[in-house]
Amino acid sequence: MPKTRRLAIAIALVCALTAVAAPGTAFADPVPTPSTTAPDRPRTLDEVSRQIDDLYRRAAAATDAYNLAEEQTKEQSAQIVRLAQDIVKGQEKIKRLKDQAGATARMQYRNGGLPPGAQMMLSGDPEGFLDGAGALRQGQQAAQGLLGELNRTQADLAAYSADATAQWKNLEANRVKKEAAKKDITEKIAAAEKLQSQLKEQERERLAELERKKEFDSQTAWLSTGVLKDINGSASEQGRKAVKFVTDQIGKKYIWGAAGPDTFDCSGLTSQAWLAAGHPVPRTSQEQWARLPHVAIKDMRPGDLVIYFADATHVGMYIGDGAIVHAPRPGRTVTITGAGSMPILGVVRPDK
Repeated sequence: MPKTRRLAIAIALVCALTAVAAPGTAFADPVPTPSTTAPDRPRTLDEVSRQIDDLYRRAAAATDAYNLAEEQTKEQSAQIVRLAQDIVKGQEKIKRLKDQAGATARMQYRNGGLPPGAQMMLSGDPEGFLDGAGALRQGQQAAQGLLGELNRTQADLAAYSADATAQWKNLEANRVKKEAAKKDITEKIAAAEKLQSQLKEQERERLAELERKKEFDSQTAWLSTGVLKDINGSASEQGRKAVKFVTDQIGKKYIWGAAGPDTFDCSGLTSQAWLAAGHPVPRTSQEQWARLPHVAIKDMRPGDLVIYFADATHVGMYIGDGAIVHAPRPGRTVTITGAGSMPILGVVRPDK
């Protein structure tokens, strides 16, 4: 990464994470007010913050479930189309084989109505008869081959039909999963937005300060371990392309289930970045964690994906200098933040 770009990232991180630590800024919970003491929600801003975080985290988990079901639905739909094409080809082949077998049977009937000895006596040409008998045996063998191929094709056709039935059942199950996840997502986001809407303007500002301070404290604690001095890997050619893609998306809105070009969720951003780099990766953060090669944090390089939380429900792309680009959550935009600003589960490398 060019020096000027690293400097710009560092400045952005300092501005984003240290502004909340300026002298005179208060982070203690405010004295409860009528707007924060309603019986159906938390009493303090700190409690509000924790509940909002929990709702968005649960919405993120449901989003991963939705995205996985969506990907599986696409794969199953494509498989059903392929199976339908195979079934049509199989039916056409069976018809062709039956026609050939029928023609062979009719020919054998015409030529084989008399016993072989009688045919030889009546032929007047014993040598020609023997040649014809050899050809007849070859025809009989060909007929048997046709029947064998016909039986195999019919067995294949039955297997295709059974597979298509199974795929239809899976498709329907995934549609049910998608609808359940969608309902869960919308409910969690609506509940979080309701909590925020019940706050006064000043309280919303202080809530945002609390959230920024939480990220700042987490990033500071991560950096204080000295981890950054060991992280000096250079991006691969594909990694540089992926980094360019995510940085070009900064400022675009987070929308759950979105994978561009104008809106993204967290794994929609990272999967599209690596697709643009010419190296497709799984769609969801949980699948990225499960299926991509793991690397140690000290060995990570720009382009690697940092997976967050114990259930792998969030992901960002490391861009160097202790920073990631990610799509945070509903109501936010794609942004740069500290790689240690959330609990790190681990790091995966798409192009290892």
